[in-house]
Amino acid sequence: MRNQVLLIIVLLSALLGAPVATTAAEGISISETVLKMPLADDVSMDDAVDSMKLRANTLNFKLVAHLPLYKELEAMDIETNRIEIFQFCDARIANEMVIFNPDFSAYLPCRITLLEDADGKPWLVTLDLGKIIPSANLSPELLEKAKMVRDKIESIMQAGANGEL
Repeated sequence: MRNQVLLIIVLLSALLGAPVATTAAEGISISETVLKMPLADDVSMDDAVDSMKLRANTLNFKLVAHLPLYKELEAMDIETNRIEIFQFCDARIANEMVIFNPDFSAYLPCRITLLEDADGKPWLVTLDLGKIIPSANLSPELLEKAKMVRDKIESIMQAGANGEL
């Protein structure tokens, strides 16, 4: 339960760009659990979206959901910078992970957030799977698949950050 609460705090912090302090007893700060990539100066946020979608398709990773959170907030008359959440998945691997341990469902699907910080700088943010995978106690076969998912998510982010089509 504590890990799920920490994950929720991590995701909300990533979305809102808010720093969250932790105590030594808690062990890890939220910023240590995420992977952030700035967009290159010549890459627009729309170009980043197109690049991520194209890369995901090339890698056989399905875009299963898209939440333009900033539009929801604007509809509520809340002024905000751009915040969009993209969810990607390989259903076969997701199923294998949940069969192995239902707790993995809390990490599904893989999310990448595109956001504009308070200074107007665009970023891509995701959970740093490289820090989660080592503690998952996976079989060698599932470990390889988890690493593949990590690598594909990072590839999708790199494509977006660099505007690679």
